[in-house]
Amino acid sequence: MISKRAQKLQPSATLKVTGKAKELARAGKSIVSLSAGEPDFNTPYHICKAAITAIEDGFHGYTMNTGTPELREAICAKLKRDNELEYDPSQIVCSNGAKQSVGFSILALIDPGDEVIIPAPYWVSYPEMVRLAEGEPVIVRTDFENEFKITPEQLRSAITERTKAIILCSPSNPTGTCYTKDELKALAEVLKEHPQVCIISDEIYEYITFGNKHVSILNAAPELKDRTILINGFSKGFAMTGWRLGYLAAPTEVASAVSKIQSQETSAPSSISQKAGEAAYTGNLDEVNSMRKEFEKRRDYVIGEIAGIEGVKCFTPGGAFYVFPDISYYIGRKKPNGDTIRSSTDLSLYLLEDHGLAVVPGDAFGEPNGLRMSYAASIQDLKEAMKRLNAGLKALN
Repeated sequence: MISKRAQKLQPSATLKVTGKAKELARAGKSIVSLSAGEPDFNTPYHICKAAITAIEDGFHGYTMNTGTPELREAICAKLKRDNELEYDPSQIVCSNGAKQSVGFSILALIDPGDEVIIPAPYWVSYPEMVRLAEGEPVIVRTDFENEFKITPEQLRSAITERTKAIILCSPSNPTGTCYTKDELKALAEVLKEHPQVCIISDEIYEYITFGNKHVSILNAAPELKDRTILINGFSKGFAMTGWRLGYLAAPTEVASAVSKIQSQETSAPSSISQKAGEAAYTGNLDEVNSMRKEFEKRRDYVIGEIAGIEGVKCFTPGGAFYVFPDISYYIGRKKPNGDTIRSSTDLSLYLLEDHGLAVVPGDAFGEPNGLRMSYAASIQDLKEAMKRLNAGLKALN
């Protein structure tokens, strides 16, 4: 009964871990969860107020499939203001979250058998989205020593005549890595040799960078604009996860193709969410900046605690709200009951079931030696989480 396409898909590992943690919590177990990629802040008030006003004013109907003209104009103004990029509203497609924008972009680009290069560690949904489009994900495993960034040499080696796209995510989920302008320029030099390769640049964590301003690949290589799709949204930087609002900025041909797909699959996002998004981009960024400063404090705390744990290595990420430590030192160790930890999945299940700490195994992201831990949690929860992590790892022998 079930299609082969659906049978091939794997469920989201992050949602699976989060669900298991909630199940244990409902059963009465004390759980500290660092599994979800969700800010623990409320959406800024001026954004909520815009939504309330929209409801009170009766802005309740369907909007244009690609989003309201006002929101798309606000997005274009934001791209010019923050990213020094020029787009026309006709090149913007608003969606029910950046995740949908990525998925529909892949559907618009990929034919059966086309290859898509995905550096690992990767966000869990990228390979599955490619498979759903009947494409072939080409996973390129990157190195901890290089902060999990794909190198020009790795990129060049991965490209074949069947390569149709590469997916880049900076700041990165799951590692927090941020590419520099020079690093993006070096990758762009390789991509210029292969004009058939499109770039899907996921920049959803743009507003959460520490020390350095976010750099888009189009800041490094504006000449690639005619084959680059920028993905962004409101969920992370504005703490608007439940509002389900994202968008893409793309060449007109791609935007038109995505618009057709969206018109048949979902149509436009919520009218109320769109008014909220408009307020987010036309209002001030004071609360965004405050959230970023708090994330930076939490990052520094978590990095400091991890540094004191025997055998665990972790670089300081430049953005997002994740750390991705190397825990290979503990693979092969034994739990107190004598069972062997054979993978990062085993380790994460052990930490959850025996110590009440929910983290996501690196296996889910294509990097078996890692764990993803979100520090989008209160400092009190982070302190308890680090205590449980330390106790759990010390108990292995």
